[in-house]
Amino acid sequence: MTDPVHLPLTALKDDEKMFQKAVLDFARQEIAPLVSKMDETETMDKELIQKLFDMGLMAIETPESHGGAGSSFFNAILAIEALAQVDPSVSVLVDVQNTLVANAFLRWGTQAQRDRYLKLMSSAKGGQIGSYCLTEPNSGSDAFALRTRATVAADGSYRLTGKKVFITNAKEADIFLVFANLNPEQGYKGITAFVVERSFKGFSVGKKEVKLGIRASSTCEILFDDCVVPKENVLGEIGKGYKIAIETLNEGRIGIAAQMLGLAQGAFDASLKYVREREQFGKSIASFQGVQFQIGQMATDIEAARLMVYNAARLKDAKMEFVKEAAMAKHFASKVAEDVASIAIELHGGYGFIKEFPVEKFYRDAKIGKIYEGTTNMQLQTIAKAVLG
Repeated sequence: MTDPVHLPLTALKDDEKMFQKAVLDFARQEIAPLVSKMDETETMDKELIQKLFDMGLMAIETPESHGGAGSSFFNAILAIEALAQVDPSVSVLVDVQNTLVANAFLRWGTQAQRDRYLKLMSSAKGGQIGSYCLTEPNSGSDAFALRTRATVAADGSYRLTGKKVFITNAKEADIFLVFANLNPEQGYKGITAFVVERSFKGFSVGKKEVKLGIRASSTCEILFDDCVVPKENVLGEIGKGYKIAIETLNEGRIGIAAQMLGLAQGAFDASLKYVREREQFGKSIASFQGVQFQIGQMATDIEAARLMVYNAARLKDAKMEFVKEAAMAKHFASKVAEDVASIAIELHGGYGFIKEFPVEKFYRDAKIGKIYEGTTNMQLQTIAKAVLG
């Protein structure tokens, strides 16, 4: 069988094409009618969440033995891209579940942790959502300046005290991957990862943020008031939380790149439809050379972004080095998403500025791509370090 890494990068195998089409069909049928309402009310439809579980989209890489689809990271990327063509808010819900939380359990979880939490995060065994808790008020790009503290209690359990902010999926989640410093005197080498359940004493979800874009995706603060965490809920090794955080985010950045790629494609598709139907001076505006130039540039940029995103995902699945490629993909795809969504509004004219048409939402949703899971400057720094050695 041909190694998928050596296929043309945007070429999909038959099973990948079928999967991608199934997800896109699902998004158009089940998500599209809900997009406007979810955006206006800033809520994720509960019945839709259950349908995401039923489709197997919340446990794509999770082994079948744990209730998942037992598929590839690349298929997770295809799903995130396809969902974002219709609603980036739903896409990031699925993204965090798969590329961050489930992947962390798959890579660093004990057998007991995988048995419990991966099953809970699959449809057949619980249908629970995961959340990734790293960012704090004073530690964004400088993630290792976090102040959430962990101490050891007399019974060997842990107590967490502190605050996390901008936490995706926080409103809906039941399982939280939390980074806290157990030994502050050791700096980042004291950071440890803990698995916290919503029901744990001392845990609470605080203020829900009102956002510019991806409004249906919940973004909340998380509070730990002497939160009790069992000793068996340390994920990975004590003091190695920084390694889990870095490596998980490296993978997650490909997910964000896929989200931005899908967003750009969604805005582009809406633009194609509009310019073909809109008439001015007695003919379709698609016949005007200036519009054709813009369409040509959008198509080229999207294809370039797709090459980068698929390449990074293929490399990850092949267990090859992908950190530089992931940073490049996120940086470029987020730029393309913002640029394409902006041109899409211009092509729609005044209609692009009103909520009746989808492109104004794509434009609002695009901005976050340059911010979360590593800002543009952080991606450029990662790329430069790799290039400079």
